[in-house]
Amino acid sequence: MPRSRIFTMVLAAWAALALLVFPALAQEKPKSLYARLGGYDAIAAVTDDFFGRMEKDPQLSRFFKYMSTDSKRRARQLTVDLLCHMTGGPCFYIGRDMRTSHQGMGITPQDWELSVKYLKETLNHFKVPAKEQEEVLKAIEATRKDIVEPPGK
Repeated sequence: MPRSRIFTMVLAAWAALALLVFPALAQEKPKSLYARLGGYDAIAAVTDDFFGRMEKDPQLSRFFKYMSTDSKRRARQLTVDLLCHMTGGPCFYIGRDMRTSHQGMGITPQDWELSVKYLKETLNHFKVPAKEQEEVLKAIEATRKDIVEPPGK
């Protein structure tokens, strides 16, 4: 038997032994939330649906009323990039921090709750599994303190 064949068989045996001794090596790295959501196109579709729901709502439409088409496109793209980044995707978010970008908008706790309701409806519309919905909502909830203005401001 040629030496290279023996070497290959020994190497294969060592690899098999390593997988038996260290089963963690055989396990795949868990998929990111970004991947489990379906990637960039899925996040973009969710963002479009979510924005559409908010724009149609009488209470939330005031945030879109005076935005130009270009400004709406920019807000949409920044949201897609932020969600992509927050869920472990390859995007870079180049927008301002949440506090700065929402300051002065007068977003109330009621506005927040209504927007979360629409986000849940959107996630259900796209049949996002419960575990992934929970992770998305947890990530979004972390921004609440920077977006909702305290009463009296």
